[in-house]
Amino acid sequence: MAVNIDLEGRVCVVTGASGELGRVISRTLGAAGAKVALHFFQAEEKANALLEELQSLGVAAMTVQADVTEMESVAAIHNAVEAELGPADVIVDNAVIQYTWVPVLEQSLEDFESQFRSCVMHNVHMVKAFAPGMIAKGWGRVIGINTECAMQCFETQAAYASAKRGMDGLYRVLARELGPHGITVNQVAPGWMISDRVRADGTESQPDYEAKVLLNRRGTDQDVANTVAFLASDLAEFITGAFIPVCGGSVMPTI
Repeated sequence: MAVNIDLEGRVCVVTGASGELGRVISRTLGAAGAKVALHFFQAEEKANALLEELQSLGVAAMTVQADVTEMESVAAIHNAVEAELGPADVIVDNAVIQYTWVPVLEQSLEDFESQFRSCVMHNVHMVKAFAPGMIAKGWGRVIGINTECAMQCFETQAAYASAKRGMDGLYRVLARELGPHGITVNQVAPGWMISDRVRADGTESQPDYEAKVLLNRRGTDQDVANTVAFLASDLAEFITGAFIPVCGGSVMPTI
Protein backbone atom coordinates (compact mmCIF):
# COMPACT_ATOMS: atom_id res chain seq x y z
CA MET A 1 0.00 0.00 0.00
CA ALA A 2 1.41 3.37 -1.00
CA VAL A 3 1.62 6.06 1.65
CA ASN A 4 1.49 9.64 0.43
CA ILE A 5 1.53 13.00 2.13
CA ASP A 6 -1.90 14.36 1.30
CA LEU A 7 -2.73 17.94 2.27
CA GLU A 8 -5.61 18.30 -0.19
CA GLY A 9 -7.90 21.10 0.95
CA ARG A 10 -5.71 22.16 3.86
CA VAL A 11 -4.96 25.87 4.20
CA CYS A 12 -1.32 26.48 5.16
CA VAL A 13 0.19 29.82 6.17
CA VAL A 14 3.97 30.10 5.79
CA THR A 15 5.71 33.12 7.32
CA GLY A 16 8.89 34.20 5.61
CA ALA A 17 7.70 32.34 2.50
CA SER A 18 9.89 34.45 0.22
CA GLY A 19 13.07 33.35 2.02
CA GLU A 20 15.49 30.52 1.30
CA LEU A 21 13.69 27.85 3.34
CA GLY A 22 10.26 29.40 3.02
CA ARG A 23 10.13 29.08 -0.76
CA VAL A 24 10.86 25.36 -0.70
CA ILE A 25 8.47 24.73 2.20
CA SER A 26 5.72 26.55 0.32
CA ARG A 27 6.36 24.63 -2.92
CA THR A 28 6.32 21.32 -1.06
CA LEU A 29 3.07 22.04 0.78
CA GLY A 30 1.49 23.14 -2.49
CA ALA A 31 2.71 20.00 -4.24
CA ALA A 32 0.99 17.96 -1.52
CA GLY A 33 -2.33 19.63 -2.36
CA ALA A 34 -2.46 22.45 0.17
CA LYS A 35 -3.67 25.97 -0.38
CA VAL A 36 -0.75 28.19 0.59
CA ALA A 37 -0.65 31.72 1.98
CA LEU A 38 2.77 33.23 1.31
CA HIS A 39 3.78 35.79 3.91
CA PHE A 40 6.52 38.30 3.21
CA PHE A 41 7.82 41.40 4.96
CA GLN A 42 9.93 43.28 2.41
CA ALA A 43 10.69 40.80 -0.41
CA GLU A 44 7.52 41.44 -2.40
CA GLU A 45 9.11 40.66 -5.76
CA LYS A 46 10.27 37.22 -4.62
CA ALA A 47 6.88 36.51 -3.05
CA ASN A 48 5.06 37.45 -6.24
CA ALA A 49 7.39 35.27 -8.32
CA LEU A 50 6.69 32.33 -6.02
CA LEU A 51 2.95 33.03 -6.22
CA GLU A 52 3.06 32.94 -10.02
CA GLU A 53 5.05 29.71 -9.93
CA LEU A 54 2.59 27.99 -7.60
CA GLN A 55 -0.47 29.21 -9.47
CA SER A 56 1.01 27.98 -12.75
CA LEU A 57 1.10 24.51 -11.17
CA GLY A 58 -2.54 24.74 -10.16
CA VAL A 59 -1.91 25.55 -6.48
CA ALA A 60 -4.39 27.90 -4.81
CA ALA A 61 -2.14 30.54 -3.26
CA MET A 62 -1.97 34.16 -2.17
CA THR A 63 0.59 36.63 -0.86
CA VAL A 64 0.23 38.73 2.26
CA GLN A 65 2.58 41.38 3.66
CA ALA A 66 3.03 41.79 7.40
CA ASP A 67 5.44 42.47 10.22
CA VAL A 68 5.27 39.30 12.32
CA THR A 69 6.71 41.12 15.33
CA GLU A 70 3.51 43.18 15.61
CA MET A 71 0.21 41.64 16.74
CA GLU A 72 -1.97 43.98 14.69
CA SER A 73 -0.05 43.10 11.55
CA VAL A 74 -0.37 39.36 12.18
CA ALA A 75 -4.10 39.75 12.83
CA ALA A 76 -4.31 41.27 9.36
CA ILE A 77 -2.67 38.10 7.94
CA HIS A 78 -5.39 36.03 9.58
CA ASN A 79 -8.19 38.17 8.18
CA ALA A 80 -6.73 38.20 4.67
CA VAL A 81 -6.15 34.44 4.58
CA GLU A 82 -9.60 33.60 5.89
CA ALA A 83 -11.22 35.90 3.34
CA GLU A 84 -9.35 34.46 0.34
CA LEU A 85 -8.43 30.84 1.14
CA GLY A 86 -10.55 30.01 4.17
CA PRO A 87 -9.72 29.23 7.80
CA ALA A 88 -6.11 28.13 8.31
CA ASP A 89 -5.39 24.53 9.22
CA VAL A 90 -1.59 24.75 9.40
CA ILE A 91 0.77 27.56 10.35
CA VAL A 92 4.48 27.30 9.61
CA ASP A 93 6.38 29.97 11.54
CA ASN A 94 9.54 30.32 9.51
CA ALA A 95 10.31 34.05 9.38
CA VAL A 96 13.26 35.42 11.36
CA ILE A 97 15.17 38.68 11.44
CA GLN A 98 18.73 38.42 10.12
CA TYR A 99 21.65 40.10 11.86
CA THR A 100 25.44 39.90 12.18
CA TRP A 101 26.78 37.33 14.65
CA VAL A 102 29.39 38.74 17.04
CA PRO A 103 30.43 38.02 20.66
CA VAL A 104 27.96 38.97 23.39
CA LEU A 105 30.06 41.94 24.53
CA GLU A 106 29.93 43.35 21.01
CA GLN A 107 26.31 42.48 20.18
CA SER A 108 23.88 45.37 20.33
CA LEU A 109 20.95 45.21 22.71
CA GLU A 110 18.70 45.85 19.73
CA ASP A 111 19.85 42.54 18.19
CA PHE A 112 18.79 40.61 21.28
CA GLU A 113 15.44 42.38 21.30
CA SER A 114 14.81 41.84 17.58
CA GLN A 115 15.63 38.14 17.86
CA PHE A 116 13.25 37.77 20.80
CA ARG A 117 10.51 39.47 18.83
CA SER A 118 11.02 37.41 15.68
CA CYS A 119 11.57 34.06 17.41
CA VAL A 120 9.24 34.30 20.40
CA MET A 121 6.67 37.07 19.91
CA HIS A 122 6.23 36.12 16.25
CA ASN A 123 5.04 32.70 17.39
CA VAL A 124 2.88 34.16 20.16
CA HIS A 125 1.20 36.46 17.64
CA MET A 126 0.58 33.65 15.16
CA VAL A 127 -1.08 31.32 17.67
CA LYS A 128 -3.17 34.12 19.13
CA ALA A 129 -4.40 34.90 15.62
CA PHE A 130 -4.84 31.39 14.24
CA ALA A 131 -5.23 28.92 17.12
CA PRO A 132 -8.80 29.96 18.03
CA GLY A 133 -9.98 28.88 14.59
CA MET A 134 -8.15 25.57 14.94
CA ILE A 135 -9.71 25.03 18.36
CA ALA A 136 -13.15 25.62 16.87
CA LYS A 137 -12.48 22.90 14.26
CA GLY A 138 -10.77 20.53 16.69
CA TRP A 139 -7.81 20.14 14.32
CA GLY A 140 -4.67 22.07 13.55
CA ARG A 141 -0.93 22.08 13.09
CA VAL A 142 1.52 24.58 14.57
CA ILE A 143 5.00 24.08 13.12
CA GLY A 144 7.94 26.29 14.03
CA ILE A 145 11.35 26.46 12.40
CA ASN A 146 13.94 26.36 15.17
CA THR A 147 17.67 25.58 14.69
CA GLU A 148 20.46 23.27 15.77
CA CYS A 149 22.08 26.41 17.21
CA ALA A 150 19.58 26.28 20.08
CA MET A 151 21.40 23.15 21.27
CA GLN A 152 24.93 24.10 20.22
CA CYS A 153 25.10 27.59 21.76
CA PHE A 154 28.43 28.30 20.06
CA GLU A 155 30.36 31.55 20.26
CA THR A 156 28.67 34.54 18.55
CA GLN A 157 25.26 32.78 18.53
CA ALA A 158 23.96 34.37 21.74
CA ALA A 159 21.14 36.55 20.40
CA TYR A 160 19.93 33.86 18.01
CA ALA A 161 20.33 30.86 20.30
CA SER A 162 18.78 32.55 23.33
CA ALA A 163 15.74 33.60 21.32
CA LYS A 164 15.33 30.17 19.75
CA ARG A 165 15.61 28.55 23.18
CA GLY A 166 12.85 30.90 24.31
CA MET A 167 10.82 29.72 21.33
CA ASP A 168 11.40 26.12 22.43
CA GLY A 169 9.94 26.85 25.85
CA LEU A 170 6.91 28.51 24.29
CA TYR A 171 6.29 25.54 21.99
CA ARG A 172 6.46 23.04 24.82
CA VAL A 173 3.83 25.00 26.74
CA LEU A 174 1.68 25.36 23.62
CA ALA A 175 1.85 21.61 23.00
CA ARG A 176 0.31 21.07 26.44
CA GLU A 177 -2.31 23.79 26.08
CA LEU A 178 -3.42 23.07 22.52
CA GLY A 179 -3.13 19.28 22.54
CA PRO A 180 -6.55 18.70 24.15
CA HIS A 181 -8.07 20.56 21.19
CA GLY A 182 -6.61 18.23 18.58
CA ILE A 183 -3.80 20.60 17.63
CA THR A 184 -0.21 19.36 17.34
CA VAL A 185 2.70 21.71 18.07
CA ASN A 186 6.15 20.76 16.80
CA GLN A 187 9.52 22.27 15.93
CA VAL A 188 11.82 21.52 13.01
CA ALA A 189 15.46 22.37 13.73
CA PRO A 190 17.61 22.61 10.60
CA GLY A 191 21.38 22.53 10.53
CA TRP A 192 23.48 24.60 8.13
CA MET A 193 21.50 23.67 5.05
CA ILE A 194 22.19 24.01 1.34
CA SER A 195 19.76 26.51 -0.20
CA ASP A 196 19.40 28.25 -3.55
CA ARG A 197 21.71 31.03 -2.37
CA VAL A 198 24.39 28.51 -1.43
CA ARG A 199 24.03 26.74 -4.76
CA ALA A 200 24.37 30.03 -6.62
CA ASP A 201 27.46 30.94 -4.59
CA GLY A 202 29.02 27.51 -5.12
CA THR A 203 29.62 27.16 -1.38
CA GLU A 204 27.95 23.77 -0.82
CA SER A 205 31.16 22.17 0.43
CA GLN A 206 32.02 23.10 4.02
CA PRO A 207 34.51 20.42 5.19
CA ASP A 208 34.91 21.73 8.75
CA TYR A 209 31.16 21.64 9.33
CA GLU A 210 30.58 18.38 7.45
CA ALA A 211 33.22 16.63 9.57
CA LYS A 212 30.95 17.12 12.60
CA VAL A 213 27.82 15.81 10.84
CA LEU A 214 27.23 12.09 11.35
CA LEU A 215 26.13 11.67 7.73
CA ASN A 216 29.27 13.52 6.57
CA ARG A 217 27.43 16.02 4.40
CA ARG A 218 25.18 19.05 4.55
CA GLY A 219 21.45 18.67 4.17
CA THR A 220 19.25 20.65 1.81
CA ASP A 221 16.30 23.00 2.01
CA GLN A 222 14.17 20.15 0.67
CA ASP A 223 15.04 18.01 3.68
CA VAL A 224 13.52 20.69 5.91
CA ALA A 225 10.45 21.08 3.69
CA ASN A 226 9.85 17.32 3.67
CA THR A 227 9.80 17.25 7.47
CA VAL A 228 7.40 20.19 7.61
CA ALA A 229 5.05 18.52 5.12
CA PHE A 230 5.10 15.30 7.17
CA LEU A 231 4.25 17.15 10.38
CA ALA A 232 1.45 19.00 8.60
CA SER A 233 -0.13 15.74 7.44
CA ASP A 234 -2.34 13.12 9.04
CA LEU A 235 0.69 10.81 9.10
CA ALA A 236 1.97 12.84 12.09
CA GLU A 237 -1.32 13.00 13.97
CA PHE A 238 0.16 11.51 17.16
CA ILE A 239 3.35 13.58 17.25
CA THR A 240 3.35 16.73 19.34
CA GLY A 241 5.78 18.58 21.58
CA ALA A 242 8.68 17.38 19.42
CA PHE A 243 11.94 19.17 18.61
CA ILE A 244 13.11 17.44 15.44
CA PRO A 245 16.69 18.14 14.29
CA VAL A 246 17.10 18.00 10.51
CA CYS A 247 20.87 18.21 10.62
CA GLY A 248 22.31 14.80 9.82
CA GLY A 249 23.07 14.11 13.46
CA SER A 250 25.24 17.12 14.21
CA VAL A 251 23.08 17.54 17.31
CA MET A 252 21.09 14.81 19.05
CA PRO A 253 18.50 15.58 21.78
CA THR A 254 18.91 13.25 24.74
CA ILE A 255 16.49 11.73 27.24
